[in-house]
Amino acid sequence: MYKFIKTRIEDEIGILTLDRPETINGWHQPMRMEVSDALKKFNTDPKVRAIIITGAGDRAWSSGQDLAETMVIKGGEEGVKWANYWVEFYDVLRSMEKGVVAALNGVAAGSAYQYVMMCDVRVGHSGSRMGQPEINSGITSTTGPWIMYDRIGRSRTIELTLRGRMMNGDEAHEIGLIHYLVPQDQVMAKSMEVAKVLASKAPLAMKLTKQRFREMTEASFRETTQANIAISKENYASGEPQKAMKEFFEERARRKAEREKAAGKSATPAKAAPKKAAKPAAKKAKPAAKKAKPAAKKAKPAAKKAKPAKKKAAPKRKTAPKAAKRPAAKRGAAKRPAARRAPARRPAKRKPTRRR
Repeated sequence: MYKFIKTRIEDEIGILTLDRPETINGWHQPMRMEVSDALKKFNTDPKVRAIIITGAGDRAWSSGQDLAETMVIKGGEEGVKWANYWVEFYDVLRSMEKGVVAALNGVAAGSAYQYVMMCDVRVGHSGSRMGQPEINSGITSTTGPWIMYDRIGRSRTIELTLRGRMMNGDEAHEIGLIHYLVPQDQVMAKSMEVAKVLASKAPLAMKLTKQRFREMTEASFRETTQANIAISKENYASGEPQKAMKEFFEERARRKAEREKAAGKSATPAKAAPKKAAKPAAKKAKPAAKKAKPAAKKAKPAAKKAKPAKKKAAPKRKTAPKAAKRPAAKRGAAKRPAARRAPARRPAKRKPTRRR
């Protein structure tokens, strides 16, 4: 049903999630109209006893005004038209008859910070960041200081507004803007706990009490919205905010390009170098293996040549012993006659004698 937000009902709690990731949940007029419509429906739905507003993801509740919308405002009259949009947007939240909890999952800047302050109870974590940075983009701050004034006092309101400074969750909790500071992964659970407490209260008592709070600030709210219209007309007629926002986008694009370039230099060589070096090495290794095979083939003929060498050497070894034996045989032959002559040296047999 909605394009820029999501809604659901859980245990009598209406949950509205800001969901515009391309601007870190930052809103333009079509998105603000969806938020107002969803809140009106929750307000009249008997099944809903309390409301939680949060942001999609873990980076931001909402980054506030989409500067792409305000950068193209031409002249004072368009500035007036834009300022009038905010009257209804804030008035719908101020008119809620049921308790509203802001579950601060991340940044709430500028108009988002103002919207969070208009919620009845705020739950956040240390990493939640809140502040009024409009002056950094050339946008005047009118409604924001009015909302902060009776919550954190004149001195701190002036400092935050003129510096365009963002507070972390710890500081926001110390000065009372964040009521419950919990670990990041417990923000939604704590918000549900608080919303159920608000839902348990008598509906009429809740409605009339909130109505009185609104009446106490109604006159100053109307005066503030009229001042915002007049100031926006003068500011946008000068062209200063449009110029400041254009410079902001140019600077952001430049920083992004530098980061991408730096990331490319550090990441590309590390990934590409091994691939380029590995492939040629593998190719060179293969031919080396092929060359090794012919070397083995050449080694075989060498082995064949070695065999004939043994054969040539063998006859020499055979002839040498023969030559040695021949003299031994001659020597043996010389001894043989001596052996034959031995019996000759035996005493001659005596002739038998006749007995007398």
